[in-house]
Amino acid sequence: MSAIVMLAPLLAAAPACAALDQADYVAIAASVLRVEAPRQRGGYALGSAVALAPDKVVTNCHVTRDALAVNILRGGLRYAAVGQAADVGRDLCLLDVPGLDAQPVRTGRAMSLHVGQPVTALGYTGGTGIQNSPGEVVQLHRHDGARVIQSSNFFNSGASGGGLFDDDGRLVGILTFRLRGGEAHYFSAPVEWVLQMMKDSARGNFRKVVPLDTSALPYWQAGPSQQPRFLQAAALQRTERWTELERLSREWAALEPTDAEPWGLLGLALERQGRAEAARHAYDCAGSLQPDAPTRPVGTPNCISH
Repeated sequence: MSAIVMLAPLLAAAPACAALDQADYVAIAASVLRVEAPRQRGGYALGSAVALAPDKVVTNCHVTRDALAVNILRGGLRYAAVGQAADVGRDLCLLDVPGLDAQPVRTGRAMSLHVGQPVTALGYTGGTGIQNSPGEVVQLHRHDGARVIQSSNFFNSGASGGGLFDDDGRLVGILTFRLRGGEAHYFSAPVEWVLQMMKDSARGNFRKVVPLDTSALPYWQAGPSQQPRFLQAAALQRTERWTELERLSREWAALEPTDAEPWGLLGLALERQGRAEAARHAYDCAGSLQPDAPTRPVGTPNCISH
Protein backbone atom coordinates (compact mmCIF):
# COMPACT_ATOMS: atom_id res chain seq x y z
CA MET A 1 0.00 0.00 0.00
CA SER A 2 3.00 2.28 0.47
CA ALA A 3 3.35 2.45 -3.29
CA ILE A 4 -0.10 4.02 -3.64
CA VAL A 5 -0.35 7.71 -2.92
CA MET A 6 -3.54 9.49 -1.87
CA LEU A 7 -3.90 12.94 -3.33
CA ALA A 8 -5.71 14.61 -0.51
CA PRO A 9 -4.52 17.55 1.12
CA LEU A 10 -1.32 19.42 -6.50
CA LEU A 11 -1.52 19.51 -9.78
CA ALA A 12 1.90 20.62 -10.99
CA ALA A 13 1.88 23.55 -13.34
CA ALA A 14 1.46 22.20 -16.85
CA PRO A 15 1.54 23.61 -20.34
CA ALA A 16 -1.69 24.73 -21.93
CA CYS A 17 -4.00 21.80 -22.31
CA ALA A 18 -4.10 20.19 -25.73
CA ALA A 19 -7.54 18.66 -25.25
CA LEU A 20 -9.55 21.80 -24.41
CA ASP A 21 -9.64 25.22 -26.00
CA GLN A 22 -9.37 28.31 -23.82
CA ALA A 23 -13.11 29.00 -23.71
CA ASP A 24 -13.86 25.46 -22.55
CA TYR A 25 -11.12 25.63 -19.95
CA VAL A 26 -12.41 28.89 -18.47
CA ALA A 27 -15.97 27.57 -18.29
CA ILE A 28 -15.00 24.28 -16.68
CA ALA A 29 -12.53 25.82 -14.24
CA ALA A 30 -15.37 27.80 -12.66
CA SER A 31 -17.02 24.49 -11.71
CA VAL A 32 -13.93 22.96 -10.07
CA LEU A 33 -13.75 24.31 -6.54
CA ARG A 34 -11.40 24.21 -3.60
CA VAL A 35 -12.16 22.22 -0.45
CA GLU A 36 -10.95 23.07 3.06
CA ALA A 37 -11.70 20.69 5.90
CA PRO A 38 -10.55 21.26 9.52
CA ARG A 39 -9.52 17.85 10.84
CA GLN A 40 -10.30 16.12 14.08
CA ARG A 41 -6.59 15.50 14.65
CA GLY A 42 -5.65 19.10 13.87
CA GLY A 43 -4.74 21.06 10.79
CA TYR A 44 -6.62 21.15 7.51
CA ALA A 45 -7.19 18.75 4.66
CA LEU A 46 -7.11 20.51 1.30
CA GLY A 47 -8.65 19.14 -1.84
CA SER A 48 -10.81 19.86 -4.85
CA ALA A 49 -14.45 19.30 -5.74
CA VAL A 50 -16.58 19.36 -8.89
CA ALA A 51 -20.01 21.01 -9.07
CA LEU A 52 -22.75 18.62 -10.18
CA ALA A 53 -25.65 20.93 -9.31
CA PRO A 54 -25.79 24.52 -8.01
CA ASP A 55 -25.69 23.24 -4.41
CA LYS A 56 -24.04 19.81 -4.84
CA VAL A 57 -20.35 18.98 -5.28
CA VAL A 58 -18.40 15.74 -5.26
CA THR A 59 -14.94 15.12 -3.83
CA ASN A 60 -12.94 12.17 -2.50
CA CYS A 61 -13.84 10.78 0.90
CA HIS A 62 -10.15 10.66 1.79
CA VAL A 63 -10.30 14.48 1.75
CA THR A 64 -13.23 14.67 4.18
CA ARG A 65 -12.96 11.49 6.26
CA ASP A 66 -11.37 13.18 9.28
CA ALA A 67 -13.29 16.44 8.83
CA LEU A 68 -15.13 18.23 11.61
CA ALA A 69 -16.57 20.54 8.94
CA VAL A 70 -16.18 21.00 5.19
CA ASN A 71 -16.01 24.36 3.40
CA ILE A 72 -16.18 24.95 -0.34
CA LEU A 73 -14.46 28.07 -1.68
CA ARG A 74 -16.02 29.99 -4.54
CA GLY A 75 -15.47 33.58 -5.59
CA GLY A 76 -13.42 34.34 -2.49
CA LEU A 77 -16.19 33.14 -0.15
CA ARG A 78 -16.51 30.00 1.97
CA TYR A 79 -19.69 27.96 1.89
CA ALA A 80 -20.29 25.33 4.54
CA ALA A 81 -21.41 21.84 3.58
CA VAL A 82 -24.40 20.87 5.72
CA GLY A 83 -24.66 17.27 4.57
CA GLN A 84 -22.51 14.49 3.19
CA ALA A 85 -23.38 11.27 1.36
CA ALA A 86 -20.38 8.97 1.57
CA ASP A 87 -19.40 5.95 -0.51
CA VAL A 88 -16.10 5.21 1.19
CA GLY A 89 -15.47 2.03 -0.78
CA ARG A 90 -15.42 4.00 -4.03
CA ASP A 91 -13.79 7.02 -2.31
CA LEU A 92 -16.55 9.43 -3.36
CA CYS A 93 -18.34 11.88 -1.09
CA LEU A 94 -21.24 14.04 -2.27
CA LEU A 95 -21.66 17.32 -0.38
CA ASP A 96 -24.79 19.44 0.08
CA VAL A 97 -23.72 23.10 0.08
CA PRO A 98 -26.67 25.53 0.36
CA GLY A 99 -26.21 28.89 -1.34
CA LEU A 100 -23.15 27.83 -3.34
CA ASP A 101 -24.88 28.53 -6.66
CA ALA A 102 -22.12 26.91 -8.69
CA GLN A 103 -22.29 26.21 -12.42
CA PRO A 104 -22.70 22.44 -12.87
CA VAL A 105 -20.40 20.61 -15.25
CA ARG A 106 -21.64 18.63 -18.21
CA THR A 107 -21.10 14.91 -17.80
CA GLY A 108 -19.89 12.29 -20.25
CA ARG A 109 -19.26 8.57 -19.80
CA ALA A 110 -16.08 6.80 -18.79
CA MET A 111 -17.41 3.76 -20.67
CA SER A 112 -17.24 5.78 -23.91
CA LEU A 113 -13.55 6.60 -23.57
CA HIS A 114 -10.86 4.77 -25.50
CA VAL A 115 -7.15 4.27 -24.99
CA GLY A 116 -5.18 7.22 -26.35
CA GLN A 117 -8.07 9.69 -26.09
CA PRO A 118 -7.04 13.18 -24.87
CA VAL A 119 -8.24 14.10 -21.38
CA THR A 120 -7.60 17.07 -19.10
CA ALA A 121 -7.20 17.04 -15.31
CA LEU A 122 -8.27 20.12 -13.33
CA GLY A 123 -7.67 20.59 -9.61
CA TYR A 124 -6.07 22.77 -6.92
CA THR A 125 -2.53 22.89 -5.66
CA GLY A 126 -1.89 22.86 -1.91
CA GLY A 127 -2.24 26.60 -1.52
CA THR A 128 -2.54 28.24 -4.90
CA GLY A 129 -4.93 28.43 -7.81
CA ILE A 130 -6.41 25.87 -10.14
CA GLN A 131 -4.05 24.09 -12.50
CA ASN A 132 -4.59 21.94 -15.56
CA SER A 133 -2.69 18.91 -16.79
CA PRO A 134 -3.18 17.53 -20.31
CA GLY A 135 -2.79 13.83 -20.97
CA GLU A 136 -4.46 10.80 -22.46
CA VAL A 137 -6.24 7.64 -21.45
CA VAL A 138 -3.77 4.83 -20.78
CA GLN A 139 -6.16 2.07 -19.71
CA LEU A 140 -9.74 1.53 -18.58
CA HIS A 141 -9.96 -0.94 -15.71
CA ARG A 142 -13.21 -2.82 -15.12
CA HIS A 143 -14.21 -2.50 -11.48
CA ASP A 144 -17.49 -2.41 -9.57
CA GLY A 145 -19.77 -2.01 -12.57
CA ALA A 146 -17.79 0.70 -14.36
CA ARG A 147 -14.25 1.49 -15.58
CA VAL A 148 -11.63 3.16 -13.43
CA ILE A 149 -9.66 5.52 -15.67
CA GLN A 150 -5.87 5.33 -15.79
CA SER A 151 -4.35 8.33 -17.53
CA SER A 152 -1.04 10.10 -18.10
CA ASN A 153 -2.23 13.43 -16.61
CA PHE A 154 0.12 14.39 -13.79
CA PHE A 155 -1.65 15.33 -10.57
CA ASN A 156 -0.62 15.40 -6.94
CA SER A 157 -1.66 16.52 -3.45
CA GLY A 158 -4.51 19.01 -3.38
CA ALA A 159 -5.98 17.74 -6.64
CA SER A 160 -8.01 14.98 -4.98
CA GLY A 161 -11.65 15.38 -5.94
CA GLY A 162 -10.81 17.42 -9.02
CA GLY A 163 -12.19 16.59 -12.45
CA LEU A 164 -10.99 14.63 -15.45
CA PHE A 165 -12.59 15.97 -18.63
CA ASP A 166 -12.79 14.68 -22.19
CA ASP A 167 -11.99 16.75 -25.26
CA ASP A 168 -15.58 18.01 -25.40
CA GLY A 169 -15.32 19.43 -21.87
CA ARG A 170 -17.47 16.76 -20.23
CA LEU A 171 -16.68 15.29 -16.84
CA VAL A 172 -15.61 11.66 -17.18
CA GLY A 173 -13.84 11.05 -13.86
CA ILE A 174 -12.85 12.30 -10.42
CA LEU A 175 -9.10 12.51 -9.72
CA THR A 176 -8.38 10.08 -6.90
CA PHE A 177 -4.95 8.44 -6.54
CA ARG A 178 -1.63 7.66 -8.17
CA LEU A 179 0.93 4.88 -7.96
CA ARG A 180 4.56 5.51 -7.17
CA GLY A 181 7.22 4.72 -9.71
CA GLY A 182 5.32 5.27 -12.93
CA GLU A 183 4.90 8.09 -15.43
CA ALA A 184 1.33 7.19 -16.36
CA HIS A 185 -0.05 5.77 -13.14
CA TYR A 186 -2.80 8.28 -12.34
CA PHE A 187 -6.30 7.03 -11.59
CA SER A 188 -9.76 8.61 -11.61
CA ALA A 189 -13.11 7.32 -10.40
CA PRO A 190 -15.56 6.90 -13.30
CA VAL A 191 -18.32 9.48 -13.64
CA GLU A 192 -20.88 6.66 -13.72
CA TRP A 193 -20.30 6.15 -9.99
CA VAL A 194 -20.87 9.87 -9.42
CA LEU A 195 -24.12 9.91 -11.38
CA GLN A 196 -25.35 6.95 -9.39
CA MET A 197 -24.66 8.88 -6.18
CA MET A 198 -26.60 11.87 -7.48
CA LYS A 199 -29.57 9.63 -8.23
CA ASP A 200 -29.36 8.06 -4.77
CA SER A 201 -29.12 11.49 -3.13
CA ALA A 202 -32.65 12.24 -4.27
CA ARG A 203 -33.74 9.75 -1.61
CA GLY A 204 -32.34 12.02 1.10
CA ASN A 205 -29.33 9.99 2.16
CA PHE A 206 -27.26 12.97 3.30
CA ARG A 207 -25.88 12.92 6.85
CA LYS A 208 -24.38 15.62 9.03
CA VAL A 209 -20.71 16.28 8.29
CA VAL A 210 -18.72 14.38 10.92
CA PRO A 211 -15.53 12.29 10.74
CA LEU A 212 -16.15 9.10 8.78
CA ASP A 213 -15.52 5.57 9.98
CA THR A 214 -11.74 5.18 9.70
CA SER A 215 -11.98 1.39 9.62
CA ALA A 216 -13.62 1.56 6.18
CA LEU A 217 -11.12 1.91 3.34
CA PRO A 218 -11.49 2.70 -0.36
CA TYR A 219 -10.70 -0.11 -2.78
CA TRP A 220 -7.27 1.27 -3.62
CA GLN A 221 -6.17 1.49 0.03
CA ALA A 222 -7.22 -2.06 0.91
CA GLY A 223 -4.66 -4.74 1.69
CA PRO A 224 -2.89 -6.20 -1.37
CA SER A 225 -5.02 -9.34 -1.55
CA GLN A 226 -8.25 -7.30 -1.27
CA GLN A 227 -7.35 -4.80 -3.98
CA PRO A 228 -8.78 -5.09 -7.50
CA ARG A 229 -6.74 -7.31 -9.81
CA PHE A 230 -5.56 -4.37 -11.88
CA LEU A 231 -3.82 -2.91 -8.83
CA GLN A 232 -2.39 -6.28 -7.84
CA ALA A 233 -1.04 -6.57 -11.39
CA ALA A 234 0.50 -3.10 -11.23
CA ALA A 235 2.41 -4.07 -8.08
CA LEU A 236 3.73 -7.22 -9.76
CA GLN A 237 4.83 -5.25 -12.84
CA ARG A 238 6.59 -2.67 -10.71
CA THR A 239 8.62 -5.36 -8.93
CA GLU A 240 9.08 -7.44 -12.11
CA ARG A 241 7.51 -10.59 -10.67
CA TRP A 242 6.63 -12.02 -14.05
CA THR A 243 5.72 -15.58 -13.06
CA GLU A 244 3.31 -14.24 -10.43
CA LEU A 245 1.85 -11.83 -12.99
CA GLU A 246 1.37 -14.74 -15.38
CA ARG A 247 -0.52 -16.70 -12.75
CA LEU A 248 -2.70 -13.73 -11.77
CA SER A 249 -3.47 -12.92 -15.41
CA ARG A 250 -4.47 -16.49 -16.24
CA GLU A 251 -6.81 -16.64 -13.25
CA TRP A 252 -8.24 -13.24 -14.14
CA ALA A 253 -8.81 -14.15 -17.80
CA ALA A 254 -10.62 -17.32 -16.74
CA LEU A 255 -12.92 -15.35 -14.44
CA GLU A 256 -13.55 -12.49 -16.90
CA PRO A 257 -13.13 -13.96 -20.40
CA THR A 258 -14.48 -10.86 -22.19
CA ASP A 259 -11.98 -8.48 -20.57
CA ALA A 260 -8.95 -7.66 -22.72
CA GLU A 261 -6.81 -6.41 -19.85
CA PRO A 262 -5.70 -9.77 -18.35
CA TRP A 263 -4.76 -11.04 -21.80
CA GLY A 264 -2.54 -8.02 -22.41
CA LEU A 265 -0.91 -8.48 -19.02
CA LEU A 266 -0.43 -12.18 -19.71
CA GLY A 267 1.31 -11.29 -22.96
CA LEU A 268 3.62 -8.93 -21.09
CA ALA A 269 4.43 -11.54 -18.42
CA LEU A 270 5.19 -14.21 -21.02
CA GLU A 271 7.26 -11.86 -23.15
CA ARG A 272 9.39 -10.84 -20.19
CA GLN A 273 10.01 -14.54 -19.53
CA GLY A 274 11.27 -14.98 -23.09
CA ARG A 275 8.21 -16.93 -24.30
CA ALA A 276 7.57 -14.94 -27.46
CA GLU A 277 5.15 -17.29 -29.23
CA ALA A 278 2.88 -17.67 -26.20
CA ALA A 279 3.06 -13.92 -25.63
CA ARG A 280 1.98 -13.29 -29.22
CA HIS A 281 -1.08 -15.46 -28.74
CA ALA A 282 -2.05 -13.59 -25.54
CA TYR A 283 -1.62 -10.24 -27.28
CA ASP A 284 -3.80 -11.48 -30.15
CA CYS A 285 -6.50 -12.36 -27.64
CA ALA A 286 -6.28 -8.90 -26.09
CA GLY A 287 -6.51 -7.28 -29.50
CA SER A 288 -9.55 -9.30 -30.50
CA LEU A 289 -11.39 -8.27 -27.33
CA GLN A 290 -10.36 -4.62 -27.36
CA PRO A 291 -8.56 -3.33 -30.46
CA ASP A 292 -7.09 -0.31 -28.63
CA ALA A 293 -5.94 -2.33 -25.59
CA PRO A 294 -2.37 -1.46 -24.57
CA THR A 295 -0.27 -4.58 -24.91
CA ARG A 296 2.97 -3.19 -23.60
CA PRO A 297 3.94 -0.95 -20.65
CA VAL A 298 3.55 2.75 -21.42
CA GLY A 299 6.60 4.15 -23.19
CA THR A 300 7.84 0.91 -24.79
CA PRO A 301 8.05 0.16 -28.53
CA ASN A 302 5.31 -1.47 -30.54
CA CYS A 303 3.78 -4.70 -29.32
CA ILE A 304 4.69 -8.01 -30.94
CA SER A 305 2.96 -7.96 -34.31
CA HIS A 306 -0.01 -10.21 -34.92
